[in-house]
Amino acid sequence: MDVVLVINADLGPLHRVTVAHAIRMLCRRVAEIHEAEPDRLIGVFPMPKVVRLVRYVVTRWRYSKGPAWSKSGVLARDGRRCGYCSGPAATVDHILPRSRGGQNTWRNTVSACAPCNQAKGDRTPAEAGMVLRITPLVPSWGSLAQR
Repeated sequence: MDVVLVINADLGPLHRVTVAHAIRMLCRRVAEIHEAEPDRLIGVFPMPKVVRLVRYVVTRWRYSKGPAWSKSGVLARDGRRCGYCSGPAATVDHILPRSRGGQNTWRNTVSACAPCNQAKGDRTPAEAGMVLRITPLVPSWGSLAQR
Protein backbone atom coordinates (compact mmCIF):
# COMPACT_ATOMS: atom_id res chain seq x y z
CA MET A 1 0.00 0.00 0.00
CA ASP A 2 1.34 3.42 -0.94
CA VAL A 3 1.76 6.00 1.79
CA VAL A 4 1.84 9.77 1.49
CA LEU A 5 3.85 12.07 3.72
CA VAL A 6 1.85 14.92 5.28
CA ILE A 7 3.84 18.08 6.00
CA ASN A 8 2.75 21.13 7.93
CA ALA A 9 2.31 24.55 6.33
CA ASP A 10 5.85 25.40 7.50
CA LEU A 11 7.14 22.28 5.65
CA GLY A 12 7.79 20.31 8.85
CA PRO A 13 6.89 16.60 8.62
CA LEU A 14 3.81 15.50 10.58
CA HIS A 15 2.89 11.90 9.72
CA ARG A 16 2.05 9.47 6.92
CA VAL A 17 -1.37 8.60 5.55
CA THR A 18 -2.77 6.29 2.89
CA VAL A 19 -3.27 7.54 -0.66
CA ALA A 20 -7.05 7.41 -0.16
CA HIS A 21 -6.78 9.59 2.94
CA ALA A 22 -4.52 12.04 1.08
CA ILE A 23 -7.06 12.30 -1.77
CA ARG A 24 -9.83 13.01 0.77
CA MET A 25 -7.64 15.77 2.23
CA LEU A 26 -7.20 17.24 -1.26
CA CYS A 27 -10.96 17.08 -1.94
CA ARG A 28 -11.73 18.83 1.35
CA ARG A 29 -9.04 21.40 0.46
CA VAL A 30 -7.21 21.07 3.77
CA ALA A 31 -4.06 20.08 1.88
CA GLU A 32 -2.46 20.61 -1.48
CA ILE A 33 0.00 18.52 -3.44
CA HIS A 34 3.60 19.36 -2.63
CA GLU A 35 5.19 16.50 -4.57
CA ALA A 36 3.57 14.01 -6.95
CA GLU A 37 4.52 11.03 -9.08
CA PRO A 38 4.74 11.98 -12.75
CA ASP A 39 2.28 10.47 -15.24
CA ARG A 40 0.05 8.83 -12.60
CA LEU A 41 -3.42 10.16 -11.94
CA ILE A 42 -6.17 9.34 -9.47
CA GLY A 43 -9.24 10.95 -10.97
CA VAL A 44 -8.29 14.58 -11.55
CA PHE A 45 -5.42 14.53 -9.04
CA PRO A 46 -1.85 13.49 -9.74
CA MET A 47 -0.68 10.59 -7.52
CA PRO A 48 0.60 12.42 -4.39
CA LYS A 49 3.88 11.55 -2.67
CA VAL A 50 3.84 14.53 -0.29
CA VAL A 51 0.90 16.77 0.64
CA ARG A 52 1.22 20.08 2.47
CA LEU A 53 -1.45 21.35 4.85
CA VAL A 54 -3.00 24.67 3.84
CA ARG A 55 -3.13 25.93 7.43
CA TYR A 56 -0.46 25.51 10.09
CA VAL A 57 -1.22 22.90 12.76
CA VAL A 58 0.28 23.49 16.21
CA THR A 59 2.26 20.44 17.32
CA ARG A 60 3.19 21.19 20.93
CA TRP A 61 2.97 17.47 21.73
CA ARG A 62 6.11 16.85 19.66
CA TYR A 63 8.14 19.03 22.00
CA SER A 64 6.88 17.57 25.26
CA LYS A 65 9.09 15.34 27.37
CA GLY A 66 7.92 12.30 25.43
CA PRO A 67 4.93 10.12 24.71
CA ALA A 68 2.71 8.88 27.52
CA TRP A 69 3.27 5.31 28.71
CA SER A 70 1.23 2.59 27.02
CA LYS A 71 1.48 -1.17 26.60
CA SER A 72 1.65 -0.83 22.81
CA GLY A 73 4.33 1.84 23.23
CA VAL A 74 6.48 -0.46 25.38
CA LEU A 75 6.13 -3.28 22.84
CA ALA A 76 7.08 -0.90 20.01
CA ARG A 77 10.02 0.54 21.95
CA ASP A 78 11.44 -2.94 22.57
CA GLY A 79 10.77 -4.15 19.03
CA ARG A 80 8.33 -6.80 20.35
CA ARG A 81 11.32 -8.77 21.73
CA CYS A 82 11.43 -10.18 25.25
CA GLY A 83 13.72 -8.27 27.60
CA TYR A 84 14.78 -11.54 29.28
CA CYS A 85 15.22 -14.13 26.49
CA SER A 86 15.00 -11.99 23.30
CA GLY A 87 12.13 -14.13 21.99
CA PRO A 88 8.89 -12.72 20.55
CA ALA A 89 7.02 -10.71 23.20
CA ALA A 90 3.32 -9.99 23.57
CA THR A 91 3.07 -8.92 27.22
CA VAL A 92 4.53 -6.18 29.40
CA ASP A 93 6.42 -7.02 32.60
CA HIS A 94 6.94 -4.64 35.51
CA ILE A 95 10.54 -4.74 36.76
CA LEU A 96 9.38 -3.71 40.23
CA PRO A 97 6.03 -5.54 40.45
CA ARG A 98 2.89 -3.46 40.81
CA SER A 99 2.05 -5.32 44.03
CA ARG A 100 5.21 -3.78 45.53
CA GLY A 101 4.47 -0.25 44.37
CA GLY A 102 5.84 -0.46 40.82
CA GLN A 103 4.24 2.02 38.45
CA ASN A 104 3.30 1.97 34.77
CA THR A 105 6.35 3.96 33.66
CA TRP A 106 8.76 3.62 30.76
CA ARG A 107 11.69 2.82 33.07
CA ASN A 108 9.79 0.20 35.10
CA THR A 109 8.33 -1.84 32.23
CA VAL A 110 9.80 -4.06 29.55
CA SER A 111 8.34 -6.34 26.86
CA ALA A 112 8.25 -9.99 27.86
CA CYS A 113 7.15 -13.29 26.41
CA ALA A 114 4.47 -15.16 28.35
CA PRO A 115 6.83 -17.89 29.71
CA CYS A 116 9.35 -15.33 31.05
CA ASN A 117 6.61 -13.13 32.48
CA GLN A 118 5.08 -16.16 34.21
CA ALA A 119 8.47 -17.39 35.49
CA LYS A 120 9.35 -13.98 36.95
CA GLY A 121 5.93 -13.65 38.56
CA ASP A 122 5.67 -11.29 41.51
CA ARG A 123 9.42 -10.90 42.01
CA THR A 124 12.16 -8.59 40.83
CA PRO A 125 14.50 -9.95 38.13
CA ALA A 126 17.27 -10.45 40.73
CA GLU A 127 14.96 -12.42 43.04
CA ALA A 128 13.80 -14.58 40.12
CA GLY A 129 17.39 -15.16 38.95
CA MET A 130 16.65 -13.60 35.56
CA VAL A 131 18.93 -11.22 33.68
CA LEU A 132 17.35 -8.18 32.05
CA ARG A 133 19.05 -7.90 28.64
CA ILE A 134 17.86 -4.40 27.81
CA THR A 135 17.86 -1.08 29.63
CA PRO A 136 14.35 0.42 29.61
CA LEU A 137 14.46 4.04 28.47
CA VAL A 138 11.90 6.77 27.85
CA PRO A 139 11.46 6.84 24.05
CA SER A 140 11.30 9.95 21.94
CA TRP A 141 8.40 10.68 19.58
CA GLY A 142 10.66 9.98 16.61
CA SER A 143 11.83 6.58 17.79
CA LEU A 144 8.23 5.37 18.26
CA ALA A 145 7.12 6.78 14.92
CA GLN A 146 9.84 4.87 13.04
CA ARG A 147 8.57 1.50 14.24
